[in-house]
Amino acid sequence: MSATTLKIGPLPDTTPVKLTIAVDPDVNADLELYAQIYEETYKEKASVAVLIPSMLEAFLASDSGFKKARKARGSHPNSSK
Repeated sequence: MSATTLKIGPLPDTTPVKLTIAVDPDVNADLELYAQIYEETYKEKASVAVLIPSMLEAFLASDSGFKKARKARGSHPNSSK
């Protein structure tokens, strides 16, 4: 019996990891304001907790120093290391 080969391999682990953070009152106010502006812009309510993962993802994707260091370490962009 031959092994089946598919174009995609096993899917990566996408189980969310829950983090708890504390932020300064000014940062919290900015996050709340961002959520308000998001709702006004897209006519869709999104809590700060829902927006933060996308904010962090965008920040990490735009940090050229981080991308360069990650590449030098041989870390895959979606790995847990």
